[in-house]
Parts: sequence; C-alpha cells; structure tokens
Amino acid sequence: MRRFIALLSLVIIALSVWQLEADRKGLTISPLAVEGGTPATLFLRDGGGTAPVVVIAHGFAGSRQLMEPFALTLAQAGYVVASFDFEGHGRNPRPMSGDVSTIDGTTRLLMEETARVARAAVAHPRADGRLVYLGHSMASDIVVRQALDTPSGDAVVAISMFSEAVTADAPRNLLVIAGEWEAMLAEEAVKALRLTDPQASAGDTVGDPAQGTGRRAVIAPKVEHVGVLYSATALNAARDWLDASFGRDSEGPVAQRGGWIAALLLATVALAWPLARWLPAGAGPVPQPLSSRRFLAAALAPALLVPLLLAPFEIRVLPVLVADYLALHLGLYGVMTLALLWHWGQLQGQFPARIWWVACAVAVFGVAVLGGVLDRYVASFLPHAGRAVVIAGLALGAVPFLLADGILTQGGKARLWRVVLVRVGFLASLGLAVALNFEALFFLLIILPVIVLFFLLFGTMSGWVGRRTGLPAAGGIGLGLVLAWALGVTFPMFDAGML
Repeated sequence: MRRFIALLSLVIIALSVWQLEADRKGLTISPLAVEGGTPATLFLRDGGGTAPVVVIAHGFAGSRQLMEPFALTLAQAGYVVASFDFEGHGRNPRPMSGDVSTIDGTTRLLMEETARVARAAVAHPRADGRLVYLGHSMASDIVVRQALDTPSGDAVVAISMFSEAVTADAPRNLLVIAGEWEAMLAEEAVKALRLTDPQASAGDTVGDPAQGTGRRAVIAPKVEHVGVLYSATALNAARDWLDASFGRDSEGPVAQRGGWIAALLLATVALAWPLARWLPAGAGPVPQPLSSRRFLAAALAPALLVPLLLAPFEIRVLPVLVADYLALHLGLYGVMTLALLWHWGQLQGQFPARIWWVACAVAVFGVAVLGGVLDRYVASFLPHAGRAVVIAGLALGAVPFLLADGILTQGGKARLWRVVLVRVGFLASLGLAVALNFEALFFLLIILPVIVLFFLLFGTMSGWVGRRTGLPAAGGIGLGLVLAWALGVTFPMFDAGML
C-alpha cells in the first residue's frame, strides 16, 4: 500500500506540475526593474505585438504568486502584464509604513508604489500607452484610487472590492468581481454598479466600455475571498471586459489552476506517508496514557489561563502585527502543557539522540518540499533576510507549543476525541484572547484559518512520523519550525512606527 501511495502521489505531482507549467507555455516571464526596488514580474506572450498594460496588485498578506491566474490568463490573451509585491509583502524588503487611518498615509504610499510599477511597465517597448489596473481585496481600493491619479487607468478590474472612491462615473470602465460566498463584498459590487444605474443587477453592463463609460458587476459562483482568484468565471470576465474596453478579440487559454494546485498539495502531503517509512522505527519507553481527568487538565487549563495571563501586557518587538503576542501565546501555552506532562511523567524517553535529525527531516520536508510547491504556485514562501528575525521569534513559541501538542496527542496515537479537543482548545484560546483585547488582536482572526489548515495537513504528517518512530516529540519540534516559517513569511512586515 505504501508503494502504491508513493507511486500514485508521484504521478499526481508530475501531472499537476505539467498542467501548471503549461499555463506558462508561450510566455516570457522576467523581472521588471522598478524605481525604488519594488519586486515585480513582467509577463509577455511570445511573438505578440503592442498591447495595453495590465498592472496587477495583490491583497493584504498576499503576493505576486497568488495573483498568477490573472497574470497568466491576461498575458496569454496578449496583454502586457506586470505583477508586484507591495511593501511589507512577499519578497519586498521594505516594510509597510505611513498612517493607516488616513488616505494620505499608507494608502497614498501604496498608490505611489503602484504608480512606479505602472510607469515601468508602460515604458516597455511592447506597451501601447493604454493602462489597466487590477487589484484584489485591499488592493481594490488602491487601484481604484490610482486609476483616478497619475498615471491614470483606462480600465479597472476590482476583485472583492470595497472602496469609497468609486462614484457614478469614475473610474473609467470599472468591472467589479466578487465571490458568491463573500456576501458583503458581493453586495458592494452590485452597489457600485447601481451608482451608475439604480435598476441594474449583477451581470448587467451599464454604459459602453468602448467609450470609457462601462461598468459591470460579476458574481463568481461557489467561491469565497481567495477562491475568487481561481474562478473561471472571474478570469473570463476580466479578459472579456478588457477586450470590450480596447476593441480586442483575445484568444488563449484561461489559467484554471485551483484544482491542479489542490491536487499537487494533497499529493505532496500524501507522499510524506511512504517517506516516513525511511525513518528509523522505534519503540522506546512509552508512558501510560494520561487519565481522562489529567488529559482534560493538560488540554484545557492552558487554553483558559494563557489569554488571561497575557491580557494585561502589550509587547511590540517583532515588525509584524500580533507576531509578538502570537509567539508569547504559543510559547506560554507549550511551556505550561509541557510542565504538566513532565509532572505526570509523560516526557520520559521522548528525547533520545536521534530525535534531532528526525525533527530536521520533518522540517526540511515541510519547508523545502511543501514550501517549494507553495512558493512556486500559491504564495511567497521564500523569505528575504529581514524576515529571519520574525521566523526566529515565532520559533521560540511555535516549537514548545507543537512539541507539547505532539506528546499530548501521543504522536497521532491518541483517541480522535483527544486530538480534536487539543486542537479546538487552542483555537478557542486564541478566540478568547481576541475577545479580551479585540482592538489590538483582531488580526489573530485572520490567522485562525491558517492554523486550522496547518493542523489538518501537518498534523496528519506529524502522526505518521510519531507512529513510525515512536517519537512524538520529533514531529512536534520539526513542525514547530515549519509553523514559525509559514507564519513568518506570510504576514506583512510593518515599520516600527505603525506598531
């Protein structure tokens, strides 16, 4: 069975990579030099002529990779496409700065960065002088405002939009796209359309795109805030809108990447099961499982006490929102759990010499193999030097937390209700922390889905390692490093003055 799963996983990985790379066929993808050093990528169809420029901007905590379905689709349609990482995001080493509470603060700085990318792209020999701005979520407001500034936009595609800058006749040729499952933003899309025509409905086109007066709202079915970026409905709507705006009849494939990316990630995780067979089998001294009473105490006491103990304190050291608190929460949670486990004799035999290289193997697979897949096809996972301190700070908390988690769940051997209770208890603990200090910690709500996904994918891998090696601590230490890395490279960096 392990050989079959290994072979099947490799086949799915190869097929998925082949399909995903096919979206790049016929394109020249190269760095775009931008004033100020903003990391940017230029997408050009080989053999194409001059065409309008499309500047693509990602949302909060996003990166260029997340916007690739639109970049590849529009480049295959013959447009000159430039995508970039905002300051504080992805590979951009410059932290976000300015005052987030005023339009002339952070918003203005992000607009200026978008404008610098636009000027660099418009200067390319393949650019015909016409310009489109396309942005998702946070960037939807940025591109709407930038389209009204200099250099101005001839068309705008705003995905998951919320912007107070939209009026009845500005910006020109505005297409608003939202996912069906992001109900509030779907309402905003229709509201923007009805500024121009109060009787219009989603799917209607108001005005004439060929004259610069067009406006349309599209609701992509059965997708949410991230899924909308992979929706065939959204991708086709964007291409068709630009063709209508510029009198073009584009051809080329639509980059429907979501299913292949999901298959690739699942197959890569599944490959860890047969690979775990290469780890040394172990059956060291195994403590008796905790009684139900003691288990409940170890699982629930930290969940309640940690947010209460940390509520009075506010620490700002790491240049990422709530990273300081998260590191402390994880670390104190883990130390408290480990102390109880030590007191009840659960740490005996957990730390033989081989644990360290097993933990390193787990970390390398998570960061290099699975992380490499994420970086190529999903979101930035390769950090710049400035993020090293963030990863290190988060590791001080993530390692003891997942070490305790691994031992408490017996490396995947504990009963299912115990595993679920441990994980739900931690999520509830973060929720309690937010409730106690919503203004300062609301950003933790964005992290919760990441933690859930981490538990589902990496928690499963940790169980395979624990059951094979008899060393739950090995998976815990290795995955603690992976969690610190994943959080450290994902969330935006801020200038100290903003914190």
